[in-house]
Amino acid sequence: MAENYDLIVLGSGPGGYVAASRAAQLGLKVAIVERENLGGICLNWGCIPTKALLRSAEIYHYMQHAGDYGLAAEKISADIAAVVKRSRGVAKQLNQGVTHLMKKNKIAVHMGDGKLTGKGKLSVTKDGKTEELTAKNIILATGARARDLPGTPADGKRVWTYRHAMTPPEMPTKLLVIGSGAIGIEFASFYNDMGADVTVVEMMDRIVPVEDADVSAFLEKALKKQGMTIMTGAGVSDVKVTDKGVSAKLKDKAGKESAADFSHVIVAIGIVPNTADIGLKELGVAMDDRGFLKTDDVCRTNIEGLWAIGDITAPPWLAHKASHEGVIAAEAIAGKHPHAMDARNIPGCTYCHPQIASVGLTEAKAKQAGYEVKVGMFPFIGNGKAIALGEAEGFTKTIFDAKTGELLGAHMIGAEVTEMIQGYTIGKTLETTEAELMHTVFPHPTISESMHESVLAAYGRALHI
Repeated sequence: MAENYDLIVLGSGPGGYVAASRAAQLGLKVAIVERENLGGICLNWGCIPTKALLRSAEIYHYMQHAGDYGLAAEKISADIAAVVKRSRGVAKQLNQGVTHLMKKNKIAVHMGDGKLTGKGKLSVTKDGKTEELTAKNIILATGARARDLPGTPADGKRVWTYRHAMTPPEMPTKLLVIGSGAIGIEFASFYNDMGADVTVVEMMDRIVPVEDADVSAFLEKALKKQGMTIMTGAGVSDVKVTDKGVSAKLKDKAGKESAADFSHVIVAIGIVPNTADIGLKELGVAMDDRGFLKTDDVCRTNIEGLWAIGDITAPPWLAHKASHEGVIAAEAIAGKHPHAMDARNIPGCTYCHPQIASVGLTEAKAKQAGYEVKVGMFPFIGNGKAIALGEAEGFTKTIFDAKTGELLGAHMIGAEVTEMIQGYTIGKTLETTEAELMHTVFPHPTISESMHESVLAAYGRALHI
């Protein structure tokens, strides 16, 4: 006999386990289905362990620059195996935390491959055995995987996806990173800090192309200063893999082609939704032309009782967006009236060196949308705390509607900006104007004062530049 639940969640990543937890809090009988590790890609192979790697690289960077702080450090070295071991330990600890949450909330965990077999029906197969589950509502939270380079699939030896790059069989000597989104740039930053010779190739006309143009330009300059080779408006072709390395032809923005050899390649050219073989076509679930599921403002698909959240739906493909969607879907299923997601209020963070954080419209997007804008920028060189930390590289930029004072967007690059962006995110959620931000008292000395100064600068009132 099939086990019956109020809700089944397929996938236990940051969207899935949060949806299950919230639904259980609201009194629903919940099951979660996971084929690999509780916590999904983000917790086990993505967001969290990469930050552990980047922290090690950051400390190694500071050790190499101890003299800048009046300190001395000798015989500095890095053990990539030990760095990876620490990262995997962090992931394991958090995986155990999600396991505890499932027990605490009395959520039934079914390990195996899940597949929709009809409306409200889902089978789970593991080790050749299949069990049937039923529920009035099912949330799909199956996430996404890395997109392969056409003609050159990742082999884990010379050609890596982000997953291979987190547990490298060896330290790259000369690394090619194809793609300069958050994943590509974070790994480029990590391996550069750890001592690899890094080349980044981006087909768009600038790196981190979803960010504000001023942020992209600043980051490119900073990374080149750190020793990276950055190629924009560029392409990669004729990739050939051998036991000793990888050869490729690189075409620059002028169309000039040159041959180059690398020890390893990281492919970071986007994601593919995990929607194959889970019964979607048979049910007639609506998807866009790229295979991502179409949903309404509370995460419903076109099939009654079937919901979808996270990376199998529309962008941005971010863990915190998936978690928030999980809460929205769970509350809607429980008969609550959740606030719909507003993509303009979803912050984005890239943990390279220097860090990037943003929320809302870029200056170009705001103008394209027809806004007359007021823009303020404040460089970290004018911030006392940043100078004291030896982190005066960066700036904060804010964008306002000149007619109403509405905060349209905020863009930051520099030390600890990923921790500060939430201030602007709260402001956007509260529909703040420049007046509230100007009247807010920022603590001194903090880098966050650059936020205040950039708001003032938009209206010609900056005090420290």
